Order: sequence, then C-alpha cells, then structure tokens
Amino acid sequence: MAKSMYLLWGSGSPPCWRVMITLEEKKLQGYKHKLLSFEKGEHKSQEVMDINPRGQLPAFKDGDNIIHESIGACLYLENQYKSQGTKLIPDSPAEQALMYQRMMESNTLSEKIGTVLYYHMLVPEGERHDSAVKRNRENLTAELQLWEKYLENVAAGSYLAGAFSLADVVVYPSLAYAFQYGLSAERYPKIAKYYNLLKDRPSIKATCPQKWFQQEQRAEMLKGI
Repeated sequence: MAKSMYLLWGSGSPPCWRVMITLEEKKLQGYKHKLLSFEKGEHKSQEVMDINPRGQLPAFKDGDNIIHESIGACLYLENQYKSQGTKLIPDSPAEQALMYQRMMESNTLSEKIGTVLYYHMLVPEGERHDSAVKRNRENLTAELQLWEKYLENVAAGSYLAGAFSLADVVVYPSLAYAFQYGLSAERYPKIAKYYNLLKDRPSIKATCPQKWFQQEQRAEMLKGI
C-alpha cells in the first residue's frame, strides 16, 4: 500500500510533519519521499507544481489521488486505512466533535505563530514597525493563552480529544515549532506539559525534522511572548 504513495516535504515544516506522523501511526512506512530545500526554492520546482499548483509543501500522492493540504491528507489516510495502525478518529460523537474543532483551530494557531516568526525572518530589522511587532505578538499571546485554557481541561496523561487522535497529529507540530523558537515553558506550563507528553511518542521521534536536531542553539524570536 505505502509503495503507491509519494511525499514531497521540507524539513522543519509543521504541515509536512503532520503527514509524516500520520503515515507512521498508520504503519504506512516504505512510502516514497523526497526532501526539498525551502532555502533553495525547491518547493517552487516543476515537480512540486505538478502535484501542488500553489508551490507549497507537503505535496502528497497516493496512486492517482492527490491531497496536498496537510489536514486533508491526514484525514484521507485515516479514512482510507482505518483498519491499519492507530485509530486516529474516535468513535464517540463528543470526542469526534472536539477533535475536529481542535484540528480546525490549529490553522489559527499556526497562522499567528507564523505571522510573528516570518515578520522577523523576512522584514529587515530597520524596516520593521514597532506597532506591527506589538500587534503580532499580542495576537499570538492571546491565542496561546486560549490553548493554555483548553489544556486545563485535559486529564493527566491524556490528549486533546481523549485518546491520541488526529487533533494531536495536527496541533503538536505547531506547538513544537513554537518551542523551537523560544516559547517559554514557564509561561505556558499546560502547553509545555502537553508537549512533553508527546515528544517521545515513537511516531513523533521517528519523524522529528532533521533541521531541528542540527541547530546548536534555539532561536529566540518567541522569547517574551
């Protein structure tokens, strides 16, 4: 089954990591994949554009089926390979509702993390506006405080919607990304506890972005958020 799959991905990309965690959880190892460089602009190559005309990663195929949005790819894999590996969508309607809610809210979380980081990465220091920096950081702070409250209601040792599910697959990479860039575990203890609960899960360890292991020092772009 996995031999029919092809994944184009970039190291350090939370959306790519989501798909790789799902493949690992569904015991779909052995798929074809190719690591591309964002720095070299390889995500805009014709090979990627043929699968994903947005020129973004991941770009994923299963036979003739193309699913290049990461959440869509995760849902596709769980629905097509339900009987294999970890069950990632709970049976309980209440847990399903919570899972889907957290999955979709992850888009806002990712967007607000990215807005702060990419403003620093892409806008030269002399051209940054203090008002924009302040607004972006305040928006992210409010979002993280919301997730901190969400996690207050998560029982010890459990996950976002009860058992480990697609909610965790989708949300965890964005939170791990934030910690990689200096998010304070002391300021967000519930988020940090959740991060530590998951970081040694086999599927997550097996797919953790190589780039993050290679960095000698964590960036501090989210310090003080």
